[in-house]
Amino acid sequence: MPLLLVRLLAALPLSWLQAIGRLLGTAVYLFPGRYRRRLRTNAAQAGYTDPAFGRRAAAESGAMILEIPKVWWRTPQCLALTGGDQESVVREALSEGRGVLYLTPHLGCFEITARHLTQYGPLTVMFRPSRSPVLDPIVESARDMHNLHAVPANRNGVREFVRALKRGEAVGMLPDQVPREGDGVWLPFFGRHALTMTLAARLALQTGVAVILTAGERLPGGRGWRIHYLRLPEPLPATPEALAAAINQAMETLIRRFPEQYLWSYNRYKIPDDAPPLPDEPASAPQKPA
Repeated sequence: MPLLLVRLLAALPLSWLQAIGRLLGTAVYLFPGRYRRRLRTNAAQAGYTDPAFGRRAAAESGAMILEIPKVWWRTPQCLALTGGDQESVVREALSEGRGVLYLTPHLGCFEITARHLTQYGPLTVMFRPSRSPVLDPIVESARDMHNLHAVPANRNGVREFVRALKRGEAVGMLPDQVPREGDGVWLPFFGRHALTMTLAARLALQTGVAVILTAGERLPGGRGWRIHYLRLPEPLPATPEALAAAINQAMETLIRRFPEQYLWSYNRYKIPDDAPPLPDEPASAPQKPA
């Protein structure tokens, strides 16, 4: 039944789905509670303190959720609405023949970004298995497509990543998830320490690949998505910790391009039970948005 419902949603026009999602996102935000507090606190940490910004960010989160069925089951139709003016960044990196590590934060439509990148060749992406048995058949049926291969976020998945990169192919992952099992270091993110994964940095340093941050900006009126790219300058920092810090800084730059579409409600500053001791907070205040 859930799979049928999602497929029915995919048949609706994109503009309808995004509009309904924005209404639902705004409605949820209007109720006081943990969701609204976290969204406003995280956005304020980055300098976005206007209450209207919080409402718009919540609306965009709703649009992100409702557009996913369309992206999953009407992929060709959605890809026809996807593009940008920075494609040379990708082509240049791929022409070097040493593989590419794409990092896509919780910004805009990260589902369309991966599918857009498959036009350049095989792409292996990492995912965390769903915790809900109801969602499993939905995710399984939509996960793989031509040139897109999904692997679990475990040791086997990491091995698949290394193999793909050594073949000169591309891999993709979310760099702003709270790491599990002690795989992380405390690094500044918008002026506050966040437990930051080192996996992406270690992969890049081990394989010598190009590192590109990318995100799909949601355009108004259901017109599709604009893909943004930000390649890390080389030579890359020499240690995983230094490279992870550079990735956080690059994420901040990318997010500030269209900040209302970042998932500010995500518990980015979570302190897991197995986390290392939290250091003193950075002395500098968070940078205000331009």
